[in-house]
Amino acid sequence: MSSKIYVGNLPYSVTDASLKSNFAEFGDVASAKVMMDRDTGQSKGFGFVEMSSAESARGAISALTGLSADVRRIVVSLARPREERSAPGAHSATGYRASHRADVGYGNGGFGGGRY
Repeated sequence: MSSKIYVGNLPYSVTDASLKSNFAEFGDVASAKVMMDRDTGQSKGFGFVEMSSAESARGAISALTGLSADVRRIVVSLARPREERSAPGAHSATGYRASHRADVGYGNGGFGGGRY
């Protein structure tokens, strides 16, 4: 069973290869990915490492948590599952709602639908 690790507060100079090599001393690294900004192509300062075993992941987390890299203290923890998000303007299970305010919308006073 593989374990996915979140690595945050990384220096912007860290690459996928350097992240993988730093975690390789604790066990077999299945993958290492530094998240990049799609517009600028620069690092976002965090990434994910997938270790081949839970024991090696725990060892890496305990050894690397709080380590200082280029005057930044990195954060290392088990990655949480990604939360489901709906697309902007999409319908939710409760139905479409343009606003969460009760005083805005059709039928609440005047032609503009406002509170006046």
